[in-house]
Amino acid sequence: MKIAFLTPEYPHATTGKSGGIGTSIRNLSKGLLAQQQKVLVLVYGQPKDAVFYDEGIEIHQIKNIKLKGLSWWLIRKKIETKINSLYQKKQLEIVEAPDWTGITSFIQTKKCPIVIRLHGTDTYFCHLEQRPVKWINKFHEKRALKKANGLISVSAYTAKVTNQIFDLDKKFAIIPNGIDTDLFKKEIENEPLEQTILYFGSLIRKKGLLELPYIFNEVVKQHQHVKLVLVGADVRDIKTGNSSTWELMQPLFDVEALNNVTYLGVVPYADMKQHITEASVCVFPSFAEALPVSWIEAMAMEKAIVASNIGWAKEVIDNEINGFIEHPINHKAYAQKIWELLQDEELRAKFGEAARFKVEQYFSQEVVAKQSLEFYKGMI
Repeated sequence: MKIAFLTPEYPHATTGKSGGIGTSIRNLSKGLLAQQQKVLVLVYGQPKDAVFYDEGIEIHQIKNIKLKGLSWWLIRKKIETKINSLYQKKQLEIVEAPDWTGITSFIQTKKCPIVIRLHGTDTYFCHLEQRPVKWINKFHEKRALKKANGLISVSAYTAKVTNQIFDLDKKFAIIPNGIDTDLFKKEIENEPLEQTILYFGSLIRKKGLLELPYIFNEVVKQHQHVKLVLVGADVRDIKTGNSSTWELMQPLFDVEALNNVTYLGVVPYADMKQHITEASVCVFPSFAEALPVSWIEAMAMEKAIVASNIGWAKEVIDNEINGFIEHPINHKAYAQKIWELLQDEELRAKFGEAARFKVEQYFSQEVVAKQSLEFYKGMI
């Protein structure tokens, strides 16, 4: 098959910064390539129009057309023309797009089916964070979902909430995000540093970063030598307008606890594996996710995890089997689970082995690619 992914982001130096959507698309693309499928990635919002290859994946950069009040329409029409042209030339057979801001809302293809995969709309995340959504985003997202030829969601929870908030009754195939389990695996010769907690991901309110200082304060009360390492981009806080979430976090730490915190900022993706290796426990106190790739990467490396217990979390972690889950606002209970893992090496190993097994069964890019490919065939 010839499969195209339409996306605003892709993890490559040429296409700029990328988040979870871009990473998941690259993982899935690699899985499809391994099954002898052709993959194109159409990245819009780029500084130029160009084509290049990334390890066999054909990347098309699409430059936005800027015209006040009409840019949203013109870029959709440009993408539409490109898809129809590639389809007519038999260079693609199906297009998958993310749900974020509804890029396909006014794209009309002649015969090429368009599939939307839920990674979480802006409306979805605003709903989980209990804040207003821009009406224009909600309009485009709902229209795109209603027009799609097929729908996939990375979690059953995200599908359920999406139907509720848009007043829809759509059927979604549930296919999770996948990762490269050969890349993210435990290296026997590398041992974790003692009493080290790792969080990796964006420093942003919705991922519970303003709860993490209170949680860590409780951990340090149990043992003053515990370290916390933070890795990820510092994001502007949407509620206060502060340009730095890290700046908001620092006063929330007790003095003793803050002395034990190291913020590394953004690190190269290739280096992330080493930081996970060095952690004793990984923590993810998030309030809003669809199905986080970071959790799966840590699980694949046999790390003991303490994560939030909201919605999607139970589709990733089985509490007390391959990790602990707890609500982020329960600071003492969350901290107690971290402390229990720090004290018990045997329990960490037990959780880690079970976590790796679950990733291999459900979240490997090979498994996810096969499920996705069957879905695409059904659409055609």
